[in-house]
Parts: sequence; C-alpha cells; structure tokens
Amino acid sequence: MVRRIASQVHKQAARLMRVGYLKQEPVWFQAVLDHPPLSLPPKAPPARPDHERKLERRRINPSTTLRPPKNSPLPIFYLEDEVRRQFFRDHPFESFRAISLVEDANVESEHPIQGKEWTRLRQRGRNPSAEDAIRFAVNLHQNHDMSLSSAYARAVAQFRSLRAEHEAATSAAKMEAEAYGTIFPSETDRSFEKEEKQLYSEADQKALDRGALIAQKRWKAILDVQSGMGGWSRGQDYMSLWQQGVRPSFTQVPDGALGTSEMLQEEERLKIQAERSSRPPVDQVDFMGVRRTTQ
Repeated sequence: MVRRIASQVHKQAARLMRVGYLKQEPVWFQAVLDHPPLSLPPKAPPARPDHERKLERRRINPSTTLRPPKNSPLPIFYLEDEVRRQFFRDHPFESFRAISLVEDANVESEHPIQGKEWTRLRQRGRNPSAEDAIRFAVNLHQNHDMSLSSAYARAVAQFRSLRAEHEAATSAAKMEAEAYGTIFPSETDRSFEKEEKQLYSEADQKALDRGALIAQKRWKAILDVQSGMGGWSRGQDYMSLWQQGVRPSFTQVPDGALGTSEMLQEEERLKIQAERSSRPPVDQVDFMGVRRTTQ
C-alpha cells in the first residue's frame, strides 16, 4: 500500500484520472490545483534571496558524496546584520547612546516614507539614530539599484552631516540660554538635588502615615507634649470630675456627626445627677482609703 501524504493527494488523483481509474474529476481537484498545499520543509526548504543565503564551499570527497545529505536548515543571514557590524566598527561611540528597549502594548507601525520614496535620510527626522542609518543603507541597496558599498557610503555621509548639524544647534542653544542667565547644574549638583528631594518626600510620607494612624484610632495612647499638663494630683482631679458626672473624653468628637464634646459631656453630667438624686446616700471609699458620704 502506498503511503498517503497530505501534500500529494492531488498528484495521486491526477495519475488515477490519467489511467482512467477515476471516471469523473473530484469536486475539490480544481481548488487544490489553484491553491496547492505547502511542501514539507525538511525535504524542500523555501527559496531565499541571494543576499540572505550564505553558501559554504565544500571540498568534494568521494567517501561522502554518495551519502544522502542530512536534513539540516540553511544558515539564516540578514543583510542588516552585516551593515550593522560595519557601522559600529566605524562609529564605536554610537553604541554608548541610551536607547529605550521597552515595548508598548501595541507594536509601532512602520514609517510611511519607505521604499522608492525614501531617498534622503533627513526624511525620517533631523536627529536620526544608528538604526535609521542602517535601514537607509539597505533601502538604497534594495530599492534604488545601488551597490552595497555605495549605499553604505551615502547613508554614513548623510548621517554624519545630520549629527553634526544637531550638535551645532544644541551647542548654540546652550550658549544662548547661558547668555540669558540660565545656570545648568553639574551632575554632582543634580545627584544632591535628587537625594534631598527623596529625603523630604520620605519625611512627608512618614508624617502623613502618622496622621492617618491617629485618625483611624478612636482611643489613642499618644501623649501630646505641648498639651500643657499640670502636676500629679493623686487622683483628686479625676475623682472630682467623676463625682460631678463628667465623663472622660480621650478623643475629640468630630463636629457635625455627634455634636460637640462639650454638649455630650453636659448631657451625660445631667443624666448622672438625675440618677444620683433618685438614690439614697451611700458611703464611698476612694483609692486612698478615705471614706466619704455622698449628700
């Protein structure tokens, strides 16, 4: 039984129709001929352009020529890589420029000026990057029928002229700003400013955190040093307030929610006095052992 491979079904059907085994053409036959299936990659790799293919010279060895070749993929080669290596050999300091490698949620679309329309490097901006110069050289080679050496020379010449123009404009703007009185701090001054800003921000954050903690607690054991505390009265002040019916308040009641603290204390005091007036007098002993009789 012959192996049935999915990519060769239409070929098998064509052979069967030629010998007359199939009397009628299948319905799917013409559609498969218009859109043939892809061949198997290990057996028939896709064709690549000449500049993407690097052929290695092999010495003819009679002992190995009769062996079937191994199914290994061809080496991948891109023209941009060769141009990039040569560019950074000629401009080593360009590799020290800061470049953002962070990707956004969406992939950045291609520049609208490309192909035959891209004839000058200035069309992509007055401050081109190294990648712009590399792409411009490859574009001249592929779309303007120029040799790779000529395209690279033209791209590098335009890149250097634009970079020199940008540096001259930057220097002139800096001199003009200094003439008007602008003072540019040094790197040391910038580092000190950042350090002071960070220290102040941490102090403000600690104060905010302490205020938020105090606001969340109704009963606080935090002593306010500036409250003007008096001397120790051996509990007499507390006992006198307790006999008057004044309830101690450790926190300030917010205004508008339950009324002022003075109103609440006055209501509580009147309530306690009303209860005491209705009860008979009893003896009380304070914490010092002094016996007192309520009137």
